Amino acid sequence: MSFFTESELLKQTRRHFLGRTATGLGAAALGTLLQSSTAQAETLSTGGVLSDYHHPPKAKRVIYLFMSGGPSQLDLFDYKPVLKEQNGKDLPESVRQGQRLTGMSANQARLPLAGSVFNFEQHGDAGMWFSELLPHTAKQANDLCLVKSMHTEAINHDPAITFFQTGSQIAGRPSMGAWLSYGLGSANENLPTFCVLVTKDKGGQPLYARLWGTGFLPSIHEGVQFRAGAEPVLYLQNPAGISAASRRKMLDRLQELHQLEQEKNLDPLIESRVAQYEMAYRMQTSVPEVTDLSDEPDHIFELYGEDARKPGTFAANCLLARRLAERNVQFIQLYHQGWDQHGNLPNAIRTQTRETDQASAALLTDLKQRGMLDDTIVLWGGEFGRTNYSQGKLTATDYGRDHHPRCFTMWGAGGGLKPGTQYGETDPFGYNIAEKPVHVHDLHATLLHLLGIDHERLTYKHQGRRYRLTDVFGEVKDELLA
Repeated sequence: MSFFTESELLKQTRRHFLGRTATGLGAAALGTLLQSSTAQAETLSTGGVLSDYHHPPKAKRVIYLFMSGGPSQLDLFDYKPVLKEQNGKDLPESVRQGQRLTGMSANQARLPLAGSVFNFEQHGDAGMWFSELLPHTAKQANDLCLVKSMHTEAINHDPAITFFQTGSQIAGRPSMGAWLSYGLGSANENLPTFCVLVTKDKGGQPLYARLWGTGFLPSIHEGVQFRAGAEPVLYLQNPAGISAASRRKMLDRLQELHQLEQEKNLDPLIESRVAQYEMAYRMQTSVPEVTDLSDEPDHIFELYGEDARKPGTFAANCLLARRLAERNVQFIQLYHQGWDQHGNLPNAIRTQTRETDQASAALLTDLKQRGMLDDTIVLWGGEFGRTNYSQGKLTATDYGRDHHPRCFTMWGAGGGLKPGTQYGETDPFGYNIAEKPVHVHDLHATLLHLLGIDHERLTYKHQGRRYRLTDVFGEVKDELLA
């Protein structure tokens, strides 16, 4: 008498057929994965779930410079002389149109317009406006694709950052880099497909590992965080007394045990776990090599600025991002905190731009002189913008700005983005989008398109539903493409 239902028996029969048959698909796939270390280096599959690109890609990799906290577009890119002319006057209701405010300024008696204290000049063939705070970025105007009409629904930091990183305001979805890893796999078997660099010793809104997590995708696609110091990747090196040869023997025996378990259960988590063990083993050599900047010439450090010699600074991370890109890491995420300037904005934003402007521009120059900018997307921006009115007291030299999701500015360069382009416009008060809006999902759809992926076709079935980075809407903005 069978103790299984018909469907359960069929499931058991299929599982054991694939697991035990010498030519079974499951055994063949696992056999490839669990070969000896020497053979594995030659035969390891680096492909993702996609057998081929959906269309010819223009970009091979992305370096995403994320300015956590929400940079003020009105003090950096979106020049609004009307705000200076009407400085101190109330925000007109005809402009606000009853739109919601955060709890931090909703109870203010007045919403006084705050013109920027910084001077602006036009740069590049397209006459892009840049603040005096961005002299280095301004020189890159002819390579930039400046989008002034970004918008999002999220008005607070955590959901807004989560939205940009995962395509959803609700935590638990795969991050953008994880989707790319899942779709395309790796172009370098010795380094992760997705690497994360966070500027050290910066205060501001907290950053969580789930921002570069995999959600419901296999854990092998998670971003790997690199840190400053003697141990760039935590828990990577062997403990004291354990040699590389001992580690190799341990992994080989562990693989054999996993293979026995896999032949019984065909659990994909086992394959993912073994792949992570092997990647960590290879990273014991590759990570020290890529993070050692001693072979960089002096003129490169001068290009990125004096901070580039200090591990963990934004400048040093930009230089490391270039080194990772050279080694075909496909998604490199940099985070720089401290842009949440509700008060003391003029002084605070000077510090932020001093830390980031030269290095951001240097990254473009460095990639371009190496012939890599054409197939590398560099993206710069935060989770939302800032209000045109002052939060708190407005003086001649000081003001703050609240969160503003209605419109803000981001820029991109390289990788098939149209250089020297301004896209979108805001109203004279810098409060609403006047033309050509770009949503978070539109940005994601456009980036995936440049990487050869149709955003509607890269999906993963989870709990009965097929998910994608762009959720249920989003369109490629063709006017941003070269």
